[in-house]
Amino acid sequence: MDQYFISTREIQLYYADTDMMGVIYHANYLKFFELGRTALIEDIGYSYVGMEEAGYFAPVYDVQATYKKPLRYGDKAFVKTWVDYSDGVKTIYGYEIVNGEDEICVTGTTTHIIVKKDNFRPTSFKKTFPEWYLKYEEIKKK
Repeated sequence: MDQYFISTREIQLYYADTDMMGVIYHANYLKFFELGRTALIEDIGYSYVGMEEAGYFAPVYDVQATYKKPLRYGDKAFVKTWVDYSDGVKTIYGYEIVNGEDEICVTGTTTHIIVKKDNFRPTSFKKTFPEWYLKYEEIKKK
């Protein structure tokens, strides 16, 4: 199996994150995906803040989540994140949310593009951030 970089962060689960059934509310997993994505970017030496300071955003273009096992308040939880795909225009991040027993609770992906901050026009990630793009080529799932 090919090796690729996976960033892992613990998720702090709060009572306020639960729904009436006592499980973590489904929309909160999008926040956990963002936590994982930001952690991965920091782990490889880059930052969203730096991207924004350079005049660009990386909005979510598409999101997908599959719920396999519920998490509850008091559970241990971790988000594992990797670069699933990067073609120089769009980047797809892969995620697994696991519990303290390393059982997969949620899987998902988010797709991002790069846009100019002033007009929201899409731009090439490969041309705008060439070193960052090359790092993704090095660490992505193959």
